[in-house]
Amino acid sequence: MASNVNTTAEVHHAGAEHGGAFPPFDSSTFASQILWLAITFGLFYVLVSKVVLPRIGGILEARSEKIARDLEEANRLKTESEAAGAAYEKSLAEARKNAQAIASDTRSALNASIDAKRHEADSALATKIAAAEATIAGIKAKALAEVDGIAVETAESLVSTLTGEAVGRDDVAAAVAAVTGK
Repeated sequence: MASNVNTTAEVHHAGAEHGGAFPPFDSSTFASQILWLAITFGLFYVLVSKVVLPRIGGILEARSEKIARDLEEANRLKTESEAAGAAYEKSLAEARKNAQAIASDTRSALNASIDAKRHEADSALATKIAAAEATIAGIKAKALAEVDGIAVETAESLVSTLTGEAVGRDDVAAAVAAVTGK
């Protein structure tokens, strides 16, 4: 226990020695601080001026030269690409002119061919239409002739189903003829 008390007293005593001002603000150390600041600044100045700045200057000079070479190369390539673009536009204009001439000739030939085929198709279609109209007229006449028979059968079937008695076909035919006026 006695050793703990001594250690605590020593710690308080050591803390009491440091109870002064923060060292950079201590006025008794200003002169040495200014001296070391001047020495450090001088060393950094010499280091920057003799080592760092020449290296940076060399890098900047190299970049400047590279940029100048690249700009010259870009201008040369631009001139070449403009010449190539002009040649391309010229050949494109010629190709369009040729394509329009070919399209015009083809269009004329196709129109003549289409007109001939249209005339043939119109003739064939007129023949088919006439045959179809004749067939339709025959089917219509046959259907109209069978309408009375279908009406008699339907009426006979309905009357016998509804009344449950058989009706004579002649009676139903007479009734249908009276209604249709035939």
